[in-house]
Amino acid sequence: MSDDLLRCINQNAHCVSGLLRHLFNLQRPFLLYTDLQKAISDFAADYGSDADLVMLQEFFSRLQEAVLAEPWIYLAWRPSPGRWTYLRLHREQLNLETLTAGDYLAFKERQVLPANDQEPVLTVDFEDFRAVSYRLHDEATIGQGLMYMNRRLAGQLFGNIKAGRQSILDFLAVHKLNGQSLMVHDQPPDFEALRRTVQYLATLPKTQAWTEIAAEMTHRGFAPGWGDTVGRVRETMRLLMDLLDAPSAEGLQAFIDRIPMISKILIVSIHGWFAQDKVLGRPDTGGQVVYILDQARALEQEMRQRLARQGVDIVPRILIATRLIPNADGTTCDQRLETVHGVDNVQILRVPFRYPNGEILPQWISRFNVWPWLERYADDLERETLAEFGRRPDLIIGNYSDGNLVASMLSERLNVTQCNIAHALEKSKYLYSDLYWRDHDASHHFACQFTADLIAMNSADIIVTSTYQEIAGNDHEVGQYEGHQNYSLPGLYRVENGIDVFDTKFNIVSPGADAHYYFPYSASAARLRFLHDDIDALLFGEEPAADRRGVLQDRDKPIIFSMARMDHIKNLSGLAELFGASERLRKLANLVIIGGHVDPQDSQDEEERAQIHRMHGIMDAHQLDGQMRWIGTLLDKNVAGELYRVIGDTHGCFVQPALFEAFGLTVIEAMSSGLPVFATRFGGPLEIIEDGVSGFHIDPNNQQETAEKLADFLAAAAADIRGWEAISDGALARVSAHYTWGNYATQMMTLARIFGFWRFMLKTDHHAARRYLQMFQHLQWRPLAHAVPLGES
Repeated sequence: MSDDLLRCINQNAHCVSGLLRHLFNLQRPFLLYTDLQKAISDFAADYGSDADLVMLQEFFSRLQEAVLAEPWIYLAWRPSPGRWTYLRLHREQLNLETLTAGDYLAFKERQVLPANDQEPVLTVDFEDFRAVSYRLHDEATIGQGLMYMNRRLAGQLFGNIKAGRQSILDFLAVHKLNGQSLMVHDQPPDFEALRRTVQYLATLPKTQAWTEIAAEMTHRGFAPGWGDTVGRVRETMRLLMDLLDAPSAEGLQAFIDRIPMISKILIVSIHGWFAQDKVLGRPDTGGQVVYILDQARALEQEMRQRLARQGVDIVPRILIATRLIPNADGTTCDQRLETVHGVDNVQILRVPFRYPNGEILPQWISRFNVWPWLERYADDLERETLAEFGRRPDLIIGNYSDGNLVASMLSERLNVTQCNIAHALEKSKYLYSDLYWRDHDASHHFACQFTADLIAMNSADIIVTSTYQEIAGNDHEVGQYEGHQNYSLPGLYRVENGIDVFDTKFNIVSPGADAHYYFPYSASAARLRFLHDDIDALLFGEEPAADRRGVLQDRDKPIIFSMARMDHIKNLSGLAELFGASERLRKLANLVIIGGHVDPQDSQDEEERAQIHRMHGIMDAHQLDGQMRWIGTLLDKNVAGELYRVIGDTHGCFVQPALFEAFGLTVIEAMSSGLPVFATRFGGPLEIIEDGVSGFHIDPNNQQETAEKLADFLAAAAADIRGWEAISDGALARVSAHYTWGNYATQMMTLARIFGFWRFMLKTDHHAARRYLQMFQHLQWRPLAHAVPLGES
């Protein structure tokens, strides 16, 4: 494309000069994708249409950014997800040159740094520390790392069939769980021993229990782990025999997935208020808490069922490690150990933050200020985890930036497979938060967080995402992780090859909604009708209350509903604003918003307080008190689930108006309840929802378009309810096929087993990578973390 463009530039200098003049006249040093599209569109309207302009428009359609400083324009061209080319063009000479990522970043830095601060900075580059031979090549396969890694490594393992077979048998001979030998006793079995045992098992009833044949199997050299019945034992042995006889990646995965390898999992989620009740909606506390609790329940059930099917008498256990907050404000966040409802073997383990002298920090603090506490926290958590488990865990799952960093520290010390889940990466949420990191340092400490993210991403064995969008975006939008490929913190360090979205560590495993709470509004027999009086009072009650504003005067209208934290990114105030500005929408529906506090004095979070003031201003300006209900309360799952269904009874809809959403758990909850959903096109919902089939995509930056889209749908539903029902049915079908916790747990267990197996088999020397990460952590992250004041909340 660049060669074709160069020819176009040389042959049509007048057109190109005019376009560059138009861009420079904007007098902005940085132009993003939307800016560039508008600029080329405006220029085309003045210039007219010809083949040369079409080529420029095609090129511009893949431009993500332009940096302008006379006489140069530097361009970041992204022909497809994960693939970048950097170019520069001289305004007068019109010579197009290809640049390195470092050259491009250095030019960006010069636009924001003062002239006296142009010293060279550290360049961080992780490319040489990656297993390049396991890298994917097709952007369509991004997020499917397990499948392709297993195929490639299995090919290597069985390149020498005899050695490959022996490696698998040797693995069985040394494999233990909880100190217990499984599958075989000491000596690896040979093919003949397997064949004779399978013949013996064929003479027995398939349903006969392992316990009844245990003595005979021990005599033959086999330990528990093959299965709980004769039929399953024989089936597992046949899988191994087929693998030894005709090796394949699929056969290897099927057999490894039968080996008992995981019984103890540590899940790390540190910031916010982590508890089962009275926490949702508090600062830094939202969907990730629901996600982790549901995840833990699903994983415990899957482990318990798998171990039982494998004939292993081991009780699985999961610890969710979070922060103990002595000033618990009516929550259970001051309890060290709390059992999770609905399961027997999942506990929340809370470990406090401690000052250097050992004194415990009593109050909640923002996620932006946790960094100086984490190293001491990791030491304490390691000790507490080993005491609770009695040994090291089999898998560590980190959550969010702080939990992922602590998971990296523990994984390195304990030599345990590490899985990271971001939930959201702050760098993608705040425009130019990397380039202008100094402007936000006092409040957000982005440099510290981005450094922690880079360490955790490159330390992890597995990175789990909910959607493809999180990793690599789409043709026109950059994925969250992709945004960490090349970037700069001017004056601090420059990142080249920070993360590679083609890395096989990336795997898409989508969560679901708890079907016990979130089920279709049409499931009459299961409905929680005893809650309807309370929900009616919540939605329509006229009694004064400190935690709500507005009374819905016409209760017969359908309800537009939204529920989220009260922060800038979630954009609840933006939804209120577009509703207030649309007379047509206000005639068709009521608006109900649940989020944050109604009284700003009740909030401890500066950003939330700002959004609360903004919401009040919008309601005042548009006089919404008779058509909008704003509720600042926390709902338990039973009430939340039935509330979705009550909204469905009104033939209303759910709106998720976030400026960016990594996944969108409330989207899944609403769809699971049969509600038509309108959700942001920026992030995970773009992938979750099939536009016009199982919901609708909206652009939260275009309020008028969103309002019209909502009004068109509600007007059509009022005229013919079958259109509403079609979207409702589409939402239910979409969730059932792709977003359930059962599927999630199955995939996660398979991921952990296969990656754990290859971690053992390859015995890859990551010494150099670990040393590089240690150096980066100690020389960059630690000073940044220690610069965060300990007293900040």
